Amino acid sequence: METLRKADIEAVVWLNQWGGSHRVLDIFLEIIVSDYFFPILLALTLLGLWFWGKSAKSRESNQRAVITAVVAIGFANLVVLLINDYYFRPRPFSENELELIFYLPTDSSFPANPAVLSSSLAFGVWKTRKYLGAFLLLLGALWSLSRVYAGLFFFTDVFSGALLGIATAYLVSYGMRWLEPLPTLLIRCGRLFHLA
Repeated sequence: METLRKADIEAVVWLNQWGGSHRVLDIFLEIIVSDYFFPILLALTLLGLWFWGKSAKSRESNQRAVITAVVAIGFANLVVLLINDYYFRPRPFSENELELIFYLPTDSSFPANPAVLSSSLAFGVWKTRKYLGAFLLLLGALWSLSRVYAGLFFFTDVFSGALLGIATAYLVSYGMRWLEPLPTLLIRCGRLFHLA
């Protein structure tokens, strides 16, 4: 376990060494590391998917994927909350001298919240729309790894968060059958108000 911890620290320190030395890279990373860019991009993607489809059947399939992704995000965040109540891992910047390009979060580093959120969303969509799900997973990886570069997470935090998000979305996607007829009713109510 100590070997993994040392490798984690060395990887973050090695990746962070370029922070502050390339102004263009830092400006780009300040944008993608932020709490706004990727969450808004992911939310707009879900909104677009909700309304996209050539037929009523394909729109309904997309809407079910959006519902699955949103429920998966909710459950994944609940699991993160429970983990953080019992386990606290200090952030990389609190134990090492790193070049910071972001504010200093005070919550636990484990598991990485961006990895949990983006992977649960991506996998929730992936069951219905493989290419879009893969693209969203790639965006989530970029968001999460940029935060490793910024000294906010360790690689193991990101990897664990991604696994947690995928596992949660997998369980939710199969559990959606038990929630019927709620998803169908939600979609029908949306149609009544021209929102589906």
